[in-house]
Amino acid sequence: MNETMSPRERVLTALAHQPTDRVPFSWGFGINLPARIKLAEYMGLRNPEDLDTYLPGFSDIRKVNADYCGPSCRNRVEKSGLQVDIWGVGRAAHNYGEGSYDEISQYPLAGITDISELDAYEWPSPDWFDVRDLKAKIAQANREKPHAIQIANGNIFESSWYLRGFEQTLMDLIIEPELVWEIMTRVTDFYIAYFKKMLDAADGMVDIVFTADDIGQQQGLLLSLDLWERMIKPHHSRLNKTLHEYGVKILYHSDGAVMDAVPGLIDMGIDILEALQFDASGMNPEALKNAYGDKLCFHGGISVQSTLPFGTADEVRREVKERIRVLGQNGGYILAPSHAIQAGTPPENIVALIESIG
Repeated sequence: MNETMSPRERVLTALAHQPTDRVPFSWGFGINLPARIKLAEYMGLRNPEDLDTYLPGFSDIRKVNADYCGPSCRNRVEKSGLQVDIWGVGRAAHNYGEGSYDEISQYPLAGITDISELDAYEWPSPDWFDVRDLKAKIAQANREKPHAIQIANGNIFESSWYLRGFEQTLMDLIIEPELVWEIMTRVTDFYIAYFKKMLDAADGMVDIVFTADDIGQQQGLLLSLDLWERMIKPHHSRLNKTLHEYGVKILYHSDGAVMDAVPGLIDMGIDILEALQFDASGMNPEALKNAYGDKLCFHGGISVQSTLPFGTADEVRREVKERIRVLGQNGGYILAPSHAIQAGTPPENIVALIESIG
């Protein structure tokens, strides 16, 4: 690769809608374990862990987070294998053959019927996180050269329905709006305090904050645009206002067909749209860049739904070239898979992606 910029300079220049020496690259959600195993075998490595020192070398973004130091009843794995997160949400592994996914099996607020009951629940606190070595982590990430530093997570609607249940939350939006609004308010309060604690500790060394909420499915939005505008968008707007006070760029992730929501996403203050699932209905790279490329940057777009798992290596290279041509015109694009690279993806296609970066 003919590189004249540091990874951090490359990312920040692209996010300023200016040309770069090459398009910035990120692994995004990474590579699932079965695909990592096949890739390691293909590359002649002894084990998949050897990829941990190889693959990050291609990414212009490094991710850091605070260490958990909260109560032992949270962020734990039980003997049964149940994984309990900081919210008290429990997940169990479900096997799909080559690997497994963690699916929610414990919704701690599923039985709540009144707002007053929320006060009795133990909500996570930013005090549960130790940020004292955050600057040291960032320094380590930048040991060889400066990278764009990203922290996470900020998924307000998702965190709320993880607590309550997806179907129940969708019903709450219509028949119990005050209840779901209060849940999302408390979730937003946590994320604001959590990010402020990390950003204060990082002292200007963080460049990107990852936020998210899947609001799209294959054919359109998960809920009406009006309902999203009224019930979910205001919470993200409040979070984003705080984040922008620190001068960071806000990356927002949603899978699915979200074209109808893009104007509202821009209005609520995001800087980068991810994951660009162009296999979904109405998702078009040219239309997205032409309509919003002066207001928005883009991250993702290399299909983990079709091209990477089912295409040829040459088709992967062509898709990368086309995404760069369209989305990378005058900067504004970080090349990445549209989500985690899945089991069954031919390793030669992953290598073709790597070889196409420069």
